[in-house]
Amino acid sequence: MDTSIHPDLKSLLRLRYETHGFSLLPRQPVHSLLSGRHASRLRGRGLTFEELRRYQAGDDVRLIDWKATARKRAAHVRVFTEERDRPVLLVVDQRSPMFFGSQRTTKATAAAEVAALAAWRAIEVGDRVGAIIFGDDECVTIRPQRSRRTVLRICHELVRLNRRLSATGGTSPTIGLNDALQSALNVARHDFLVVLVTDYHGHDAETQSLATRLAAHNDVLAVLVYDPLGIRVPVSGHMRVSDGINSTEVPSGPAFAGRFEEEFRSHSMQIRNLLKSIRIPVLPICTHDEVPKQLFDALGRSS
Repeated sequence: MDTSIHPDLKSLLRLRYETHGFSLLPRQPVHSLLSGRHASRLRGRGLTFEELRRYQAGDDVRLIDWKATARKRAAHVRVFTEERDRPVLLVVDQRSPMFFGSQRTTKATAAAEVAALAAWRAIEVGDRVGAIIFGDDECVTIRPQRSRRTVLRICHELVRLNRRLSATGGTSPTIGLNDALQSALNVARHDFLVVLVTDYHGHDAETQSLATRLAAHNDVLAVLVYDPLGIRVPVSGHMRVSDGINSTEVPSGPAFAGRFEEEFRSHSMQIRNLLKSIRIPVLPICTHDEVPKQLFDALGRSS
């Protein structure tokens, strides 16, 4: 099977060797191509309280617990350690609108590659990782665990649902983006990193409400998968498109191309406003370029 159209398990397993030095929690803000110069910063791992002890020379005075100091009549500081465990939940779109690509691969396969890279990286740094993978009529929930077996299951389910996508499909999805977000809310109760990988097909007012609730107690990174042909069509030349059942000839000429691009910009503006209003950073991923390089360029490398 052509892995440029459908990934196989081996191709997702090989991505394990592409994760060295890659960080899902960048030090620099993540800038969105859709949100101009607006930047949001992921909170990163939190701090957990370890102990209350007497102040020692060199301690940060900002850590003095004044109530304890007054009660014990001696300066005391609160000591914190960085959280070692940060559950990662991948929410990955494998519905039929994602089965589109004009070069290299499809949006669905690019999304699967993003998810596999993120899963391998989470395990590499000692975090638990789980996933919600949703197709046209099925939503698979994998609870976060710190094990390679869990990553293997995530990769297996990505391959299985991806291979159900076909150019001869034509059925409308019965599972929507909002269904997946609701499932994410049921899993990610607090202090998760939720990585949402989709083209945002079917987003509406409820999407914003669900995303707001998800981001209230978790970090959310929105990965927007797109194909350049979905932004701009050729001005000249004939092109026929199909949804697997019906087909039509795409009009040629600058007038139609202009309207097509304007429609995409309007759609992008809606997504930008939705995510910017709740300070969720957006990471665009293009189907034309290698996914690991795009992630490294956008998120940087940890030292």
